Amino acid sequence: MNRKEIRGFQSETKQILNIMINSLYSNKEIFLRELISNASDAIDKLKFLMLSKPELYKYNNNFCIMISFNKQDRSIIIDDNGIGMSYNEVINNLGTIAKSGTKEFIKLKEFENKLNSNLIGYFGVGFYSSFIVANKVVVHTKSFNDVSGVLWESDGKDKYTIDYLDKPNHGTKVILYLKDSEEEFLDYWKLKNIINKYSDHIQLPIKLQYCDNKNNNVWKQVNQAKAIWTRNKIDIKDSEYIEFYKHITGDHNDPLHWQHSFIEGKQEYTMLLYIPSKFTYNPWHNEQKNGLKLYVKRIFIMDNVNNFLPNYLRFVRGIIDSNDLPLNVSREILQENKIIDKIKSSITKKVLIMLEKLAKNNEDKYKIFWKQFGLILKEGIAEDFKNKKLLSNLLRFSHTNSDNQNDYISLDMYVNCMKQEQDKIYYIIASSYNSAKYSPHIEILKKNNIIVLLLFDTVDEWMMNYINDFNGKKFHLSSKEDDLINKYANAENRIHITDPVESSNNFIYRIKNYLGDKVTDVKFTKKLVTSPVALVNENNGITTQMAKLLKNTGQSIPKIKYILLINYKHNIINKMSCIKEDDKFNQWVELLFSQALLMESNYLDNPGIFIKIINQLII
Repeated sequence: MNRKEIRGFQSETKQILNIMINSLYSNKEIFLRELISNASDAIDKLKFLMLSKPELYKYNNNFCIMISFNKQDRSIIIDDNGIGMSYNEVINNLGTIAKSGTKEFIKLKEFENKLNSNLIGYFGVGFYSSFIVANKVVVHTKSFNDVSGVLWESDGKDKYTIDYLDKPNHGTKVILYLKDSEEEFLDYWKLKNIINKYSDHIQLPIKLQYCDNKNNNVWKQVNQAKAIWTRNKIDIKDSEYIEFYKHITGDHNDPLHWQHSFIEGKQEYTMLLYIPSKFTYNPWHNEQKNGLKLYVKRIFIMDNVNNFLPNYLRFVRGIIDSNDLPLNVSREILQENKIIDKIKSSITKKVLIMLEKLAKNNEDKYKIFWKQFGLILKEGIAEDFKNKKLLSNLLRFSHTNSDNQNDYISLDMYVNCMKQEQDKIYYIIASSYNSAKYSPHIEILKKNNIIVLLLFDTVDEWMMNYINDFNGKKFHLSSKEDDLINKYANAENRIHITDPVESSNNFIYRIKNYLGDKVTDVKFTKKLVTSPVALVNENNGITTQMAKLLKNTGQSIPKIKYILLINYKHNIINKMSCIKEDDKFNQWVELLFSQALLMESNYLDNPGIFIKIINQLII
């Protein structure tokens, strides 16, 4: 059969090839890592098919990756007996780049002077790293489904050639014809060191050909070919754990922490779980693939399994290897299997304990974790009642005892710092750090050296509905009155002579009359210190932050009912009390109400009016 074609590369493919050839010269050896990884994936796919199609065992079950080199024609050959590719698959996989990550890869390169070599696996363009060292690449491949093989050939410039090929066995052979400058890779020890450095954890035998003392070509296995999680932890170096993490995730950053455990009992399984140092995907995208890799008795079953961990731990990566699940397990079975529920419960607790130990033993690393994943972990307070105590210990907050937003405090630390007369944990919720830090509702507490937790994440209002206390100490929203706030407010005002404004019903009436239904009430307060006014919600009314949360989820929002609080000791209020002209008085009311609304919600329906009034009052 002859169907020889000369095709042009897709435009994005040409960009990728250009990036590979010109940007990764400082770490050329990664081409071998990528090609071995591709070969391993191809064999895993065929082994997985064998689970449901035992007849495939007739082809081969002695899977391995064979690597050889030839100094005469300056070639390196990477050969696997995996699933192989059909004619159309070769076009789709090697002639074009259909992966959605490609354009992101190209965009990233546009903003980086030097491309990190670890990124290429993450974006799925690893095959093209061959052209870092080769001026021609030839691929012989045959799908396990096809009679004929396929030949693909390119010099990595504009075009490639594709044709049918007589190939007896399924699998893929990649032949690299090296550039004149790349002789160093035509060496047994050089190739062996690269394999040991990047691919020692590959579960398949990697055999490297060499010439013995009698000038015979001999194949020797050069990797351990043993799943890293099946080995004794004592024998595994940190560098091996890190390289395995990068292999399974495509993340170019080192993991922050990991845990490797073998669990015995009613359910037997091994877990190797990692806490990344950064997100490797969009955690808010529902269609984004995440989760763990599932193995059953060391046989790879499926990727992106999210049944073993709750949604609030979706940042955790790694593998689970079960001895109890059936080999023909499907995603549907996983959803209904009681064994999964028990494993999930156990793993969840182990991850939370792992994080608790990280927080205790390495504060700096835990701070990195919290900045990256704290927002997601907060979801667990509402979702996981069983582990609420553990989760509460892991929470971190910005607070009024520091001017640094990232100087966090735990609830345990807060309780230990409480003043003798204090019996509650005070917090404020706002739409930003600065809005919380300078909220008028916490002025009286700050003045009396009471630490206030500053909450400003989208989920905080929702979270606080599910956490009432910590170690017997109730949480209290600082905008609401309580005995200690009233005590401080009354003590503050005893040093003043009663101000005539305080008893002026006419003053309150004039404000109410102007604002109308914008507020439900106007009251004097003693708890404001430096601010002239503030807005509070009615006791049973919806809060500002909850309204924002509902709006973001597309739900209808009831009208927020505000009460305007007046600091009758403030100079502006005393000045207003002397204004007889209604228009001028109302301008000041509008100004102060808008100011209070801006502090409360970070938003004004018509900022133009606010600016206009400021300008008028300045004149």
